[in-house]
Amino acid sequence: MRRKWGNKVSVGQSHLTLVEQMARFASRASWDNISDAAREQLKIRVLDSLGCALGALEGEPVRLVRSQVTEFDGSGPCTLFGGGSATPDRAALYNSALVRYLDFNDRYLAPGETCHPSDNLGAVLAAAEYAGASGRDFLTALALAYQVQCRLSDVAPVREAGFDHVTQGAYAVAAGTARALGLDAARTAHAIAIAGTAFNALRVTRTGRLSHWKGLAAPNVAGAALRTTLLAGRGITGPLEVFEGDKGFMDAVAGGFELNWQAEDLDRVVRTILKRYNAEIHSQSVLDTVLTIRAREGVAAADVMRVDVDVFDVAYRIIGGGEEGDKTVVHTKEEADHSLPYLVAVALLDGQVMPEQFRPDRIRGTDVQELLRRVTVRPDEAFSRRFPSEMPCRVRITLRDGRVVAAEQADYPGFVTRGRTWEAAQAKFADLAAPYSTPALRERIQATVSDLERVPVTALTHLLASAGLPRVTTTTKQATA
Repeated sequence: MRRKWGNKVSVGQSHLTLVEQMARFASRASWDNISDAAREQLKIRVLDSLGCALGALEGEPVRLVRSQVTEFDGSGPCTLFGGGSATPDRAALYNSALVRYLDFNDRYLAPGETCHPSDNLGAVLAAAEYAGASGRDFLTALALAYQVQCRLSDVAPVREAGFDHVTQGAYAVAAGTARALGLDAARTAHAIAIAGTAFNALRVTRTGRLSHWKGLAAPNVAGAALRTTLLAGRGITGPLEVFEGDKGFMDAVAGGFELNWQAEDLDRVVRTILKRYNAEIHSQSVLDTVLTIRAREGVAAADVMRVDVDVFDVAYRIIGGGEEGDKTVVHTKEEADHSLPYLVAVALLDGQVMPEQFRPDRIRGTDVQELLRRVTVRPDEAFSRRFPSEMPCRVRITLRDGRVVAAEQADYPGFVTRGRTWEAAQAKFADLAAPYSTPALRERIQATVSDLERVPVTALTHLLASAGLPRVTTTTKQATA
């Protein structure tokens, strides 16, 4: 018997389940439905994500995933970034791990949830390449995945129930890859139903002692949900009452919610934000404030007695030492990029927060380990009321000579209000991809992304296969022989 949620569910077409309504929306998604502003921001997200991916080629867990993909596969119709090929689901796993590893990719902020919508890129790209799709179809499918994940984050947050944000990502991957594969509405509904039923991840991924899985939870769902979507494409069926059914998503995970897919567009990407610093999203305005004070006042880290940071409650809870664990115990990259005390300390010491600030020797440094313990983070009720429309913070630095320098900010360049330009994306892409590509290759990738709706998706994947790890010189070989 179908579970009823009173006025909290608007079925619209009474003969269709909610997942069937979503599937109809997905199958009708068209490039023509995307506004010019959303098209521009979508391409910026693609370039931003590819920079994050190429910059992660030497990441330890990424190399371990690559090792497994190569051992058990090593061939297939889909491109692996940096060279090689694999089956669609394994390419989705590996390429998604690259996009996600640095924790530098985009975010979406909802009142009760945050997510990385670009977690969908690896799976949607693999599906599009497998299907021989156009760049236009790939971008449309990616815009759809963004819409699904962001809107579910808006109306059906799961963090408070103990589930991770990649739970909504399963629905998004299935919808986006089904569109890229060209599945009809019926098979798309089954694809979304299977993924939504199978991949409900636990929030413990991001609490306590953080592990490699923090960066691999979403890639795992990306690969797995593409695999089950391919099964749906062959005729495998799933529980079409996944949302409203007895023991379904509403009953067991999120509670009742209302979302009318007939009224949705494909423009949610415009509301996503980009990271200026290689750190957890809720730290961005704090880091911008710290670095502004450092430059304006000429603050030297050695002169810092203490740092007091006031933030909105979500930042405090996730990265400030609130409910998700002690943030002064930092030993790994995963712990460092989710510790506001570490991030503030390393910003004061190094004047930047980029991938090099998360190398093992930097994390273990006595200077940063000592300074992070002099950083105090507190939640501010007034700031909390302004989130997520703003990301407000206040930073007060007390110096050893008794002076106090302080500043307050509402957001940072990269937030919804400013800084999300093609030129900024180009600069970030060039910085991250430089060790793994030539200037000519970077220019070709940027030009292809800029013109992606006019070329086949393989025009992009073939370029991404040409990137790779730095060549070992004769001198280096001799030195390590």
